[in-house]
Amino acid sequence: MVLSSIWRSGRVLFLFRDTSRLVQAILLACVFAGCSVSASASDFPGRPVRLIVPFSPGGTLDVVARLLAARLRDTWGQPILVENRVGGNGSVGVEHVARSAPDGHTLLFNATLVVITQQLQRTSFDVNRDLIGVIQTTAFSNVLAVHPKLSVSTIEEFIALAKKEPGRLNYGSGGNGSSLHLYMELLKNAAQIDLTHVPYKGSAPAVQALLAGEVDAVFDTTSGMLPHIKSGKIRPLMITGTKPLDGYGSVRTMDSTFSGLNLDFWQGIFVPAGTPRAIVEQIAADVRAVLLSPAMTTRLREMGFEPTAVGPGQFLGILKNDYDRWGKLIRENNIRAD
Repeated sequence: MVLSSIWRSGRVLFLFRDTSRLVQAILLACVFAGCSVSASASDFPGRPVRLIVPFSPGGTLDVVARLLAARLRDTWGQPILVENRVGGNGSVGVEHVARSAPDGHTLLFNATLVVITQQLQRTSFDVNRDLIGVIQTTAFSNVLAVHPKLSVSTIEEFIALAKKEPGRLNYGSGGNGSSLHLYMELLKNAAQIDLTHVPYKGSAPAVQALLAGEVDAVFDTTSGMLPHIKSGKIRPLMITGTKPLDGYGSVRTMDSTFSGLNLDFWQGIFVPAGTPRAIVEQIAADVRAVLLSPAMTTRLREMGFEPTAVGPGQFLGILKNDYDRWGKLIRENNIRAD
């Protein structure tokens, strides 16, 4: 075998003519690569970190991302740059992270939708292959609310009105295939009603449209809805999951209305596949410390989020379970992104 090496920019490059010894050359190269990875892990973060939010500014995902970024700056001693990469029902931001260098300096902050999008539409990425779940940060519920101009006070009255006038009622969502769209499509199928979908570029514009009376109904997080519910600007009809809406005992839970539908969501941080395990563990540990600090825990709960701080191993199990669970619901209800 003719084998020579060239030292260039800290890397060993191999030139060889005898490809029969290619395996040995690759193994030798991996030794050097491993040394480089270890050094990178011990020095992380070595420069500003980008936290990609795949939805518009002002939404609940964006708000929590910025809270985390502000506190991680102190922990890491580096700027944490929150970037909103909007489009494709979140797929634009997810793809950007999946194709980024696996060194921990580009993070994705997303919700349960990350395991749903590719089951509703074609994507260039596979979440199970191209991303690593670092830490589940929070869990939260969603609320179905209507504009007061609608003469309904309960989910039963809403369904009855929709059945009386098929297609007249409309609802806003964060875009085709978004979680808000998915919830309402599940409701339509479960209740056998016809509603008109009005997509917006993110949850914040959809909620604003509800407040303005441009749409009749919207599903969104309790944190996004509660201030407007308390002010009387919108009326709650149903909350996802099994836990009642605090202070609104008459609001039905989804599972009590439609047996078997328990659809609470979560948020979490992801990195590109191939990111060194040491970096994954460090990010998880640092974010966990931030989440479980008394001030952060109090703030998140005030916003309607429950800090969970679930690390990589357990988070992987949640991702696989939710991928299967949501996929089953999507197929059984024949739901598609428009």
